[in-house]
Parts: sequence; C-alpha cells; structure tokens
Amino acid sequence: MKYPIEIIGATDIVDLPDLDWFNIPVRIDSGANTSAIHCSRVGLVKEGDQTVLRFHLDAKKGAPQQSFSVTDFKETIIRNSSGREEKRYVIKTRIKIFGRNIRTEFSLANRRKMRYPILIGRKLLKNRFIIDVSQKDLSALKRSGVTAHANNKD
Repeated sequence: MKYPIEIIGATDIVDLPDLDWFNIPVRIDSGANTSAIHCSRVGLVKEGDQTVLRFHLDAKKGAPQQSFSVTDFKETIIRNSSGREEKRYVIKTRIKIFGRNIRTEFSLANRRKMRYPILIGRKLLKNRFIIDVSQKDLSALKRSGVTAHANNKD
C-alpha cells in the first residue's frame, strides 16, 4: 500500500512496539542521517557460537525496565552532535507513527542529557514526511482524532 507523504512537526509521539515502548516523545532532526534511541549498557556478549548485542532502555525516559538482546545488528561510525566520530551499534526495529508501522534502523546512543530519548533522522523521513518546524506532535494529534491546524505553534 502506498502511503501519502505526511507533514510532520519538530516533535512527535511514537511507539516502538518491538521494544514494548509506547508514547515516546521524539525530536525530528533533518540534520541527522540515522535515527537514534537512547540506551545504556550497550555491549556484545558471546552466547555459544553466536555474538549477541545487549542494551538497556532507560526507564526514567518512560521505557520498559528491561534489557534487550538482538543478533541482527551492525556496527557503524556516526558523527555525533559535537561533530566527533564515534562507533555505534545499529539495530532494526519497527516504529509506529501516523498509524504506519515502519521498519527502520536506529543507532544506540547515550542521549541521557537530551530532552528527547529518540531522534528521527533523514533515512526514516525520506519519501515519507515533509517537516514543518512550526508544528508539533501531528501524529499524536491524528491518533487522538484531533485535527491539526496551522496555528499549532508554541
């Protein structure tokens, strides 16, 4: 099914159903290529003949208080907000936004000092969304049945 391109604001509220994390505040960032999830205790563990990536989501940010293990991951170099390159692990998971389940990549990052635990980057936005920075939480408003207007400003 072909979905229409949606207008998305500077922030929104999404779900990560595969991680049992719902109603998550996110920041939309067209300057970031990859989306990022805040997590801690990220590391590789050898389980038998398989290497597993383990990470812990932050309950203080509303995440479920549990650890996750994945075997489908990759390692990449990402330029952080300070402009420095850092090695990060990248996982694939589903995000639910505007009623759509989109399987996409997220880098695992320490966003403890950031207001939003998730950053949505260009790879997820491309060919799906147009950003209107004067708007906010349009997917959440649509989910609740509220009609968004151009005066949805701070």
